Amino acid sequence: MASTNGDGSRTTGGRGKLYDSILDTIGDTPCVRVNRLAPDHVDLYVKAEAFNPAGSVKDRLAVSIIEEAEKSGALKPGQTVIEATSGNTGIGLAMVCAAKGYPLVVTMADSFSIERRRLMRFLGAKVVLTPRAEKGFGMYQKAEELAKANGWFVAHQFETDANAKIHENTTAREVLADFDGGRLDYFVSGYGTGGTVSGVGRVLMKERPETRIILTEPANAQLLGSGIEQERTSVGAPAVSHPAFEPHPIQGWTPDFIPLVLQEAIDGDYYHDLIPVPGPEGIAWSMRLAQEEGIFTGVSGGSTFAVAMKVAEKAAPGSVLLAMLPDTGERYLSSPLFESIDEYMTEEEIALSESTPGFHMPKE
Repeated sequence: MASTNGDGSRTTGGRGKLYDSILDTIGDTPCVRVNRLAPDHVDLYVKAEAFNPAGSVKDRLAVSIIEEAEKSGALKPGQTVIEATSGNTGIGLAMVCAAKGYPLVVTMADSFSIERRRLMRFLGAKVVLTPRAEKGFGMYQKAEELAKANGWFVAHQFETDANAKIHENTTAREVLADFDGGRLDYFVSGYGTGGTVSGVGRVLMKERPETRIILTEPANAQLLGSGIEQERTSVGAPAVSHPAFEPHPIQGWTPDFIPLVLQEAIDGDYYHDLIPVPGPEGIAWSMRLAQEEGIFTGVSGGSTFAVAMKVAEKAAPGSVLLAMLPDTGERYLSSPLFESIDEYMTEEEIALSESTPGFHMPKE
């Protein structure tokens, strides 16, 4: 942990421990105060999940799925793991499988950012792309086909008990510890699988009942807001694509079905409010977090923060809020998040270059 010494300079003292595996570094991510953007009458924090070793909250889910399957015997030594994912779960699984020696195959719609598939391949996974027109349901069904044909272990992130369990045992416990003895009036999160809100909700509803849990989803893909129930198979998997789904730019959020893991939070009334957010607002707030706070997060983090800011503006003086930031922004370079970022130089940068006589770049 960073601190300052007698002359005010920054210093660190080390963690005081050695790690047996990269997997032992998952979790214990920091809650960081938002200083310049937060309204003056509240304290607003973000939980920066980019501090996980593979850069996202899904590292928690990935290690939980594999280790719970090892304990139960569902996953055999050397068996291939397969999963349908928009990216972060696949990256987390690729890290875990590399560390533990399991082959990994990922199915992913070709609409998701190129960086994600390249990261998974860099970590040793095979990535099978599916047509974007078939949405999340298509990549889900492809994973099931391949698993059945080859005898592979399906991670089942959208249905497995290991999902909410890891958030109950780690994420929620970290929040309790970090806000121990102080206020926590609001906890804000989006959903992909629903593991975060279900797992954290289990704990906060019992141990911090005064904390209001705010859930958010894309404004143009309001699956929960529609009130339409998800059609499921006998094992809880989606039977069809949800009729309220539309493509949206918040990668990692809201597939075209309501996951079974999320259904627990719905049935148990774990969240107090559901606030939709337009994708462009999430992109705008992601950029502001980066440029005005130095906090680098993706579209999902920006979208969660957008809702947290709306809640903060109306919150009572002295309120304390915590928003989940699921990942880093670096895996969105080919996505709409970076569309406004010039590759060469802006006009202002060119003017700066030409304001002194030497070392000019040739004009494009």
